[in-house]
Amino acid sequence: MKKDALVLVTGATGFVGSYLVRLLLKEGWKVRALRRQNSNMALVADIASQVDWREADVTDLGALEDAFEGVTHVCHCAALVSFHPKDAAKMLKINVEGTANIVNLCLDFGVKRLVHVSSIAALGRTPKRKHLDEASKWVESSHNSRYAMSKHRAEMEIQRGVAEGLSAAMVNPSVVVGSKDWEEGMSGFFKKIDQGLKFCPNGGSGFVDVRDVVRFMVHLLESDQQGERYILNAVNSSHREFFNMIAQELGVKPPPITVGPFLAEVAWRVEWLKEKLLGTTPMATRESARASVTHYTYGNEKSQSVFGFRYLPFEQTVHETAQQYLEAKKEGYAVKLLEV
Repeated sequence: MKKDALVLVTGATGFVGSYLVRLLLKEGWKVRALRRQNSNMALVADIASQVDWREADVTDLGALEDAFEGVTHVCHCAALVSFHPKDAAKMLKINVEGTANIVNLCLDFGVKRLVHVSSIAALGRTPKRKHLDEASKWVESSHNSRYAMSKHRAEMEIQRGVAEGLSAAMVNPSVVVGSKDWEEGMSGFFKKIDQGLKFCPNGGSGFVDVRDVVRFMVHLLESDQQGERYILNAVNSSHREFFNMIAQELGVKPPPITVGPFLAEVAWRVEWLKEKLLGTTPMATRESARASVTHYTYGNEKSQSVFGFRYLPFEQTVHETAQQYLEAKKEGYAVKLLEV
């Protein structure tokens, strides 16, 4: 199949997308990938010459049509993640309208297979339902962020495509951990904790190695699992346990102050005021602060029931990422990526 196949990857310069492109190349796939005019290529710089790059945005239907010529398979990783109210409209456009464009073009061009990256956020959260799995139905709730709503609506576009004859499946990763740059996302916490982060929220979530996410995606790309979604989650953990693991690997003290709901409410209000008065980017918004002090757990039985799939031990993920962070620190915080 790979000999005559051409897989298009959206979001290829991002965290999950960059690891996915590496694995696809390693597995012998021909890869075409999207980038925007201003895309940061740092995560794919060393493999860029092996990829057929096309300049297009998922909201630009004309440019997308050109990129779909000859494509047989698609992995849709592109999305905007934000908890700031100012990004709500942009997030809907990229995550929902962009996904609709991908689905429509897959149907128009007769694409054989689409794998979509969703999120555990799309499962829907309520205070009375603390454990979630693939059977969890979306419920309207004030505990769902704008991002969650956009990913839920994106999933609806995938299901629409399936109803119209598209071969597609979805993955719902929990919090994805691994090496990249050290300024944002979960990799950013390695740097923050090393530099003496004082605060740790008392919530928790599921965590998964980025390599597990892309391994499972390639399995799905080569399978005929139709219309299914799979939670990808190696372990359920509190933020305190996660931060302590990082601190131990780095040989530093863990954050001493635990943040509960009251402090979280104070924090986002302070950040809101600083943004209004000083124009600074808030370190926390109402949505992100409240999410950080809630604890949901996620089932992974379904993902382990297919392909003989097993997750990497999460302790290994933290250890290997910490080792790469320490190497990067000596090199001026250089970008690092785990071996796929």
